Amino acid sequence: MHAIPTVPQPMPESKPQTLGVLVVDDDPEIREMLMEYLGEHDCAVHVAADCTEARALISSQPISVALLDVGLPGEDGLSFARHLRELHDVGIIMVSGAGETIDRIVGLEIGADDYLAKPFELRELRARLRSVARRYARVSARPAPGAEHATRRLRVGECLLDLDRQQLFGANGNDIPVTAMEFNLLRVFAECPNRPLSRDTILDLTQNRDWDPFDRSIDIRIARLRRKIEPDPYKPCVIRTVRGVGYMFCPTP
Repeated sequence: MHAIPTVPQPMPESKPQTLGVLVVDDDPEIREMLMEYLGEHDCAVHVAADCTEARALISSQPISVALLDVGLPGEDGLSFARHLRELHDVGIIMVSGAGETIDRIVGLEIGADDYLAKPFELRELRARLRSVARRYARVSARPAPGAEHATRRLRVGECLLDLDRQQLFGANGNDIPVTAMEFNLLRVFAECPNRPLSRDTILDLTQNRDWDPFDRSIDIRIARLRRKIEPDPYKPCVIRTVRGVGYMFCPTP
């Protein structure tokens, strides 16, 4: 009796993972445009005209990244970004007018992961949404308390950076909250110890984009990190400024 040869079945194509996006903008045309465009590119888009609607959505929908307009009626986007950073584990991209530099700086200082100036190119927006979502992805399965788990940890001054859990722990073992961008900055520094890194190199390694001479995002985030990891953030010894170059990470200050 002859065996019937089997025909290999093609592997099913994997579909891109749906990205939950919250768009908060008081302009109905922008909301409609982003819902249509992002919806065609594997995003589940939820829109809100103000922060009241946004608060209801963020509590009831699976959101990965929030796209917040700074100039919202009532509670502004900066206030809502602060609320998100304190209570929700989501990426945040601020949107402001081209000349509103101070709003971008404040947004980064309160923990936003990125920013865009209006008008923006839709493909760039989509790329930044994906980039922030990838950086902000946490390890999906964390061990139960007491379970054995081998982790990769790097010394950051008196702190420990857990690469697997994407967490930062203080000298006394306490969990120090860090944003996705702050974690990536620490990871890049920890992987390049005692080596001066330019701002352009840092941005390329963390956000895959070039540095603009007027872009203060790296300086702002490093100032925030210093407040979390330095014994004295006004006299930094872990992340040192290299005049004319950028910054250098020193594991043992």
